[in-house]
Amino acid sequence: EVQLVESGGGLVQAGESLRLSCAFSGFPFDDYAIGWFRQAPGKVREGISCISSTDNSTKYRDSVKGRFTISTDNAKNTVYLQMNSLNPEDTAVYYCAGGVACTLNTGTFGAWGQGTQVTVSS
Repeated sequence: EVQLVESGGGLVQAGESLRLSCAFSGFPFDDYAIGWFRQAPGKVREGISCISSTDNSTKYRDSVKGRFTISTDNAKNTVYLQMNSLNPEDTAVYYCAGGVACTLNTGTFGAWGQGTQVTVSS
């Protein structure tokens, strides 16, 4: 069973940084992808970034390019999302998810963590 646990959320001021962590386990195959998604109140869940286990290729949502960086520590089975220059529009619950391909589409991912709250004050 694939399991994912997020951590690292919190309350920060605009312009500050946070690093989210996603500890994962249980993938039955070596080829998988980890994605980061977020959902703000009253809005649909949207894809932020993803990374592929095969070649560490990445994708980013346009609104976070240049501010967010996804990375992986294979020894720790952990994927990180470094978030810089945060602004109030980044406020949301952030989820990591496991799937078979690196896309920003929620439908590609079948296993989800419980989420971690990120709040950015102005």
